[in-house]
Amino acid sequence: MIPPLIVESALDLGITLIAITDHNSSANIEAVQKAAENTPLIVLPGMEIQTREDVHSLCLFDSLDQIAQFQRIVDRTLPRIKNQAEHFGAQFVVDETGDFIREEDQLLITSSSLSLSMAWRTVADLKGLFIPAHINRKSFGLIESLGFIPNDIPFEAVEISHHLTPDQARQSIPSIGSIPIIQNGDAHRLDELIGTLYFELDQVSISEIKMSLSHKFGRSFVVI
Repeated sequence: MIPPLIVESALDLGITLIAITDHNSSANIEAVQKAAENTPLIVLPGMEIQTREDVHSLCLFDSLDQIAQFQRIVDRTLPRIKNQAEHFGAQFVVDETGDFIREEDQLLITSSSLSLSMAWRTVADLKGLFIPAHINRKSFGLIESLGFIPNDIPFEAVEISHHLTPDQARQSIPSIGSIPIIQNGDAHRLDELIGTLYFELDQVSISEIKMSLSHKFGRSFVVI
């Protein structure tokens, strides 16, 4: 999953918009953005945060400055545990060519002390987009962890895995209600890259994606 191969694989599949959402980390986003320069691929900065409830959620932003602010907040909420590469795998930071820069010592496969509502509020304050990830999964899914979708957090979308359709999700998880449902690639390896969403936007931005998710002002989205 080095930057130039991510870009090449996405473009080979006809994908023109991706987000880099590493677990509790944003260290490799800029490298992928640089690798995508002078190509049709747009790379949004993001993160998959693991909240206090062990819920994975996607946090998407427009700029590196926004994700840097969010990263500083997340860093303060992670337990001070050193990564054990022999058990959890090495955590590499690379440049746009894939060359090694450094190894991250902080264990990233852990939960932040931010609650789901606190994480949502933090992302909203930074003008980002917060989407609970793979809510139907047994591991780190919102439904497994909480049993329902809280109605006091105005989620602009929820993500489901590819094991069911959006219609099946609404039937089996009534608390979704009218919240928009998306499906993403959630790729951890190059062969897992797939294009799953089509957005109709005037330009690529978080505000435009939010309008698309709610089908406002002529914007729309389709789960492919």
